[in-house]
Amino acid sequence: MNKSDLIEAVASELESSKADAGKAIEAVIHAISNGLTIEDKVAISGFGTFTKKHRAARVGMNPATKQPIQIAESTTCSFKPSQQLKETLHTEAPAIA
Repeated sequence: MNKSDLIEAVASELESSKADAGKAIEAVIHAISNGLTIEDKVAISGFGTFTKKHRAARVGMNPATKQPIQIAESTTCSFKPSQQLKETLHTEAPAIA
């Protein structure tokens, strides 16, 4: 499922226009991004937790030349699904309208 598919699914679920669903999806993405920026963690009950993670600088290997390269430190995001989401994933997938 890509973003367009998600917008269509939300529009169908809410019985609203794709434009309104798109705005809702954008608002959720923006809120999660801001939450990670400000608080380093966003927990959505019944879905999971997004956490900001710091990755230290390290030495890697260029796969083409096999030469060592320096990889800069970076910040990334991780997601841990809730128990409810895990259980949903272990059951038969629901039909998407």
